[in-house]
Amino acid sequence: MSQQYRAYLVGENGVFRSAEAFEAASDASALTFAQQFTRHGKVEVWQLDRKIAVLESESAKLLTRQ
Repeated sequence: MSQQYRAYLVGENGVFRSAEAFEAASDASALTFAQQFTRHGKVEVWQLDRKIAVLESESAKLLTRQ
């Protein structure tokens, strides 16, 4: 059974810039799906009123690896 999730793209100032609604079978699959949005910046993943995770942007990951 799928559950409703939202991926919020977080702007530099901490304000949500956009949101994408989607369905996933589990929190893990929701995080996998939402990972694609990190190319645009930091992403918060929510399931209704429950924050699942904050995913860092792809560029931030690259900077921390260097």
